[in-house]
Order: sequence, then structure tokens, then C-alpha cells
Amino acid sequence: MPISTSSAWFTIFLGLLLAFTPLGTDTFVPAMPAIARTLGAEPASVQFGITTFFLGIAGGQLIWGPISDRFGRRPALLAGCTLFLTASLACAAAGSVTEIVALRFVQGLGVSSGPVIARSIVRDLYARERAARLLAQMIIVFSVVPIVGPLAAAALLTWQGWNAIFLLHALVAALVIVTTIFGMTETAPADRSSINPLRIAANFASLLADRRFLAPIATTLCTLAGIYAFVSNSAFALVQGAGVTIVQYSVLFAVVMIGGIVGAWLSGQLVVRAGIPRLVRIGTAIAATTGLSIGILAWSGVTHWAALIVPMIGYMFATSFILPSVTSATLSPFPHMAGAASSLLGAITFSLGALISAVLGALFDGSVRPLATVVAIAGVSAYLVEATLARTGAAHRNEESKPRGDA
Repeated sequence: MPISTSSAWFTIFLGLLLAFTPLGTDTFVPAMPAIARTLGAEPASVQFGITTFFLGIAGGQLIWGPISDRFGRRPALLAGCTLFLTASLACAAAGSVTEIVALRFVQGLGVSSGPVIARSIVRDLYARERAARLLAQMIIVFSVVPIVGPLAAAALLTWQGWNAIFLLHALVAALVIVTTIFGMTETAPADRSSINPLRIAANFASLLADRRFLAPIATTLCTLAGIYAFVSNSAFALVQGAGVTIVQYSVLFAVVMIGGIVGAWLSGQLVVRAGIPRLVRIGTAIAATTGLSIGILAWSGVTHWAALIVPMIGYMFATSFILPSVTSATLSPFPHMAGAASSLLGAITFSLGALISAVLGALFDGSVRPLATVVAIAGVSAYLVEATLARTGAAHRNEESKPRGDA
């Protein structure tokens, strides 16, 4: 029986699709030291499994959106999850870090279908503040995965080893496939977009030339830079730099994600009344303050784990004020190519994630300083970009509202 699009179960399902990415990263990160040790590889080599995963997601984002615009959300999601399932099983059987790094790219291609199609479905159903409220509710579900994932990963590592992490991925992909077949309602518009590559390229080009698309993405990129830095580098930074155990790291990672859940819940309560611009201003101010705190403490020589974890809780709280609102603002003006807009948004953001993961892997010096520096820059940049966009937007509106004299 199809799940009603207005039900809590449907919101949970969309949240799970959005959570494909943290499932693939936050359960993999605790396993990286064990993979490096078992397969005799350097930590930086294993961390490239994050980089290739993000590259796969970035590339896949450009595929699944246009496909779902043409053939529907359900067929695209089934194809993506099948690829996710197959690559996960292959990763579980891999015998070298090189194989894992390569297969993680394929896994990322499949995983990317989840968030692209989840965002597209939201735009199929709602716009502006109502879409932001649903996205905030989805982020509550999304944020449970980074809490449960590292803890489950730590338990699986102790019980069965790192291969079990990928079997968990395969199980989740299989469950989504079954739910999609028997419970998902098609939401794509009846008037389907062309799958012609030239038409897709033209749609992407028109989006990249539209200020309504580019302005909110600028704030998104700055905000996400801090999250990507923490996700990709925190395991090595805290385990090697601060001396915590893998189990302790998993607990600390989960605690940070609680900040995101609280922020998402509050954002969902406030966005319709307060409006998107006010929520984003508050969020970026908090992100700047907490990001700077992380940077200052790290460069002052404070090595205790709390110097990173406590302000990072605040940073994650701030991102839940920012990201649902700016995502809604990015997609709302483009109802007839929601998949393409969602694809391009994801491709740009996950390309940034791949870049940050690779850079931090290369710069890792056994301390938290490289990670802290990126988070500090990310928070301050988000605040400055939002403030600049708010000023230019207000000036533009004021100019449009001025009375015109006679010619």
C-alpha cells in the first residue's frame, strides 16, 4: 500500500534518502584506522575512500536528477539503489585499499540518487517556507544516522570487522528498494523533461546563469565546508591528535550530531513564522562564532577533545538553521526542472566535499589544526557571504521600488 505523502512515514522515508550520504561516510570513517591496519596502508590512502565517495556522489548528482525528471522519481531511485547495493557487496569482499577506493566511487554514484530524488520530491510537493519546513523535518531523520551510524560501526568493527560496515550499507539499500517498489508514490510532474544531453546541458547552463540559484548556493557551500571537514578528518584528528579511542570517537561524533537534530527541530518550528532570511542570518552568525572558537582554541595549543567537540555542537546546530532554508530557496524558483536543479546543487556541493577531504588528507599533521582552520574559515565565510547577499538583495529591491520619473 502506497505511503501517503502527508504522513510521518513519508517524511521518515525522505529523511532516510537524504541520509544515504552520512550512512556512507559516518559508518566508514570509524573503520578507516582498522582498514589501514588490516590491509597495511597509510591513513591518507584510506581517506581517499572518502574523496572518491564524494566524487562519485558529485558525478551521480548530474545523472539522477535529469533521469528522474524524464522517467520519474521511482525508476531513478530503484536504479540508484541497485547500484548502491551492488557496490557495497563488492566493497565487503575487497582485498586491498586500492579496490575499496575505486569501489567507493561506484558506491557514491548509487548513493547520490537518494538525496537528489529526496530534494526533488520536496520541490514536487512544496515551495519556499513549506518546503523548508519539510526539509527541516527530514534533517531530524537525517541526523539520526550520524548518531547511530558511528556507534553501529564501532559495534560491527568489534564483532565482525570492517567488512560488516559494507554489508550494513547493502542491507539499507535493499530495504529502500523494497519500500520504493511497494510504498512510494510517483510525484514527478506529468509533463516530463527531455533526456536529450543538449537540453540537460542547457538547463544546467540556465541555472548557473540565474542569481536565484547561485546566491543561496554560495551560503550553502561555505556552511557545508565545515561539515565536510569534520566528517572526513575528525576520526584521525581526534584518535591520533587527541588520543581518544574509536568507541569514544563514535560517541563524541554522535553528540555533535545531536546539535543538528535540535537545530532542525527548532528550524522546522520557526521557519514559517520567522521566514527564510531571518533564520539564515541567525544560523550564519552562530556558525561564525563557533567556527572561530574552534580555530582559536586549536591554534592556541589546546589539545583536549572538548575544544573541538563543544563548539562543533553549536556549529551543527547552526547548519540546521541554514541548510533547509537555503536549499528551499535554491530549488523553489524552478518547479519544472526540480531534478536538474537538485542535481546541480548536489554536484557542486559534493565536489567541494571531495576537495576538502583530499586537502585535509594531504595536510594531516597528527593534530586538529588543519580541520579547525577549515571550520573557522567556513563559519566566517558563511556569515560574510550571507551578509553581503542580504545587503545586495535589499539594495536591488529598493532600486526596483523607486518611482520612475517621466521620460
